Amino acid sequence: MLEKIKDLAKRYSSEFIDVRQHLHAHPELSYQEFETSKYVQQKLSNWGIPFEIKATTGVVGLIKGKNPGKRVIALRADMDALPIKEENTIPYKSKNEGVMHACGHDVHTTCLLGAAKILNEIKEDWEGTVKLIFQPGEEKNPGGASLMIKDGVLDNPKPSSIFGLDRKSTRLNSSHR
Repeated sequence: MLEKIKDLAKRYSSEFIDVRQHLHAHPELSYQEFETSKYVQQKLSNWGIPFEIKATTGVVGLIKGKNPGKRVIALRADMDALPIKEENTIPYKSKNEGVMHACGHDVHTTCLLGAAKILNEIKEDWEGTVKLIFQPGEEKNPGGASLMIKDGVLDNPKPSSIFGLDRKSTRLNSSHR
């Protein structure tokens, strides 16, 4: 299965470079991730992954493998950007003046979308359920996680574990694609 995942990741790499560049060019501040949320919803819809909305702009998808009740894990990514003017001269520079993905959330969202596409494609090869959590408002209090929890993100089904990315794992130089 590991080789299958690596092959799919290689096959889809240019698609997800485009996704990351799109997200980077269209950053939105905490609790204003309306277009980002729609973009994520459209991707999940295109891949046949059911989802629901939590905390206004949060998106929660579910991928059920074989024996979906055996185990539930969650994968989490944050979607918001910071109120920073981007001074890079890259082709996918922020189009939203004074707002920038300076903290890697464009990469987080891209990684989770990539995982979603691949896991959905190979869902007959693994057991359990994967809950996909696209969280708004990580950069502003009250944190988007608290609002999503209040809205029931950890229920129905309840994950036994949640995995996410942090800033240290996604630091990028502006020259990276």
